[in-house]
Amino acid sequence: MRQVRFAAEGTVHTGTLEDGVPFDRAGRAYDPEAVVWLPPVLPTKVVGLALNFADHAEELGIRTPEEPALFLKPLSSLVGHRAPVVYPSGVEYMHYEVELAVVIGRTCRGVRAADANAVIRGYTIFNDVTVRDFVKNFYRPPVRAKGYDSFGPVGPCVVEGEIRDPHALALRASVNGELRQQGTTAHLIHRIPALVEFISAIMTLEPDDLILTGTPKGISHVRPGDVMRLEIDGIGVLENAVVAEEDARGGRGA
Repeated sequence: MRQVRFAAEGTVHTGTLEDGVPFDRAGRAYDPEAVVWLPPVLPTKVVGLALNFADHAEELGIRTPEEPALFLKPLSSLVGHRAPVVYPSGVEYMHYEVELAVVIGRTCRGVRAADANAVIRGYTIFNDVTVRDFVKNFYRPPVRAKGYDSFGPVGPCVVEGEIRDPHALALRASVNGELRQQGTTAHLIHRIPALVEFISAIMTLEPDDLILTGTPKGISHVRPGDVMRLEIDGIGVLENAVVAEEDARGGRGA
C-alpha cells in the first residue's frame, strides 16, 4: 500500500497512490498534476543521521563516527512533493541529500534491534536539504544548515508492506535531468534495526516519526531555477524546484 496526503478542491485528503494517481478514501481519483502534494506523514519529530555512508564522509573529508551521529530536523522544514524549496538569500552552497526515511508505526521505547520491524510502518523518500556554508569546521549540530523552512521535502508516499529488504534499495538524485548522486542502502554503516534500537533508547518514538538514514556520495550545489529529482527503488520519485527567497516572498515561487 502507498499512502499519500494531498489537497484538492479546498480539502485535505488522506488516501492511496496507484500508478501515480492519488485516490481519496472514497476511491475517487484525482489528477496528479492538479493536486497539492502534502507530506505523507505528520510526525512529532524527524531524527536525522549524519555520515552514515563511508563514501559521503570521504568526500567531505570527515572520519565516520563510531556511533550514530544524530540531529533533529524541525517540523517547519517539511514540505511535500513538488513544493518549492527556498534558496536563502546570501548563501553560497546549498545541496540536496537523497535519503531513505523510516516511518515509525507505533509508540515505542527501548526497542531491541531484533524487534525493530514490528514498530516500522513503512518507508518514504526524504531530501535533507543543507546549506554547506553553515557546516564549515564541521559545526554540529547543524541547526542553521538544515533547519530552514522548506528544507525537508518528503514523499510522495509512504510505502507499507511492499519493501522486503530496506537494505537493498538504489538511491539516485538528479538536477535538471543530470544524474549527480547515486548509491545503495546496502552500504549503510548503521543499519535500520540498530538505528531504531539506538534512538529509542534515548527517546520515545511515536507514530509517523521519521528516521533519516543518511546520504551517499554525490552532493553538489543547486541554485534557484534548478529542479531536484530524487528516486528510491520501490518507492518512487520526489521532485522539488528551487526558488530564490526573494521570489518566494513575492509569491512567484508558489
